[in-house]
Amino acid sequence: MDEATLWRRCAEEHDEDARDSLIVSYRPLVFWLAKKFHVHPSSYQDLIQEGMLALIRAVDKFEPERHLKFTTYAFYRIKGQMINFLQRSEKKAPLPVDDEFLMPEDPFLPETFETMLALSEELRRLPAKEGEVLQAILMDGREAREVAQERGIDISHVYRLKRNALAKLRKWLGAEATNEV
Repeated sequence: MDEATLWRRCAEEHDEDARDSLIVSYRPLVFWLAKKFHVHPSSYQDLIQEGMLALIRAVDKFEPERHLKFTTYAFYRIKGQMINFLQRSEKKAPLPVDDEFLMPEDPFLPETFETMLALSEELRRLPAKEGEVLQAILMDGREAREVAQERGIDISHVYRLKRNALAKLRKWLGAEATNEV
């Protein structure tokens, strides 16, 4: 089902399944934003939780008839709630983030995020091992060495799985969509 249909069903029919699908499809934005903050590892899960709450509120309050991009709307709501959480929990502002990250010209917003959404959709089409390795390295930001140790395989095999998966994704998405990867 396309995104426009999901938004229509969510807004007009109050369809919980459509709402859940939208929340799940935009979940990578929360994880991406959380990684931009330099927080103590013990605060990371709480930061994710705050981001997910903001995402849910953003989905509930978004008005598709205004013809705005949801990624832009959700980006600022999620980022704001995460900053508020850090200020409340640490009684101080989070560590400074590069100014270029805060600017709307951030290459991630919104076009790159849409590419990441397409990428996460296509990851499901990959064979299980390739998809899991690519998810761990690209989406979760883990090191190839760590993934190899966790799976009990040679690091060269991890790189081979990654290379094969990227080749398939480039073919499926078109080379221009994955040049950023």
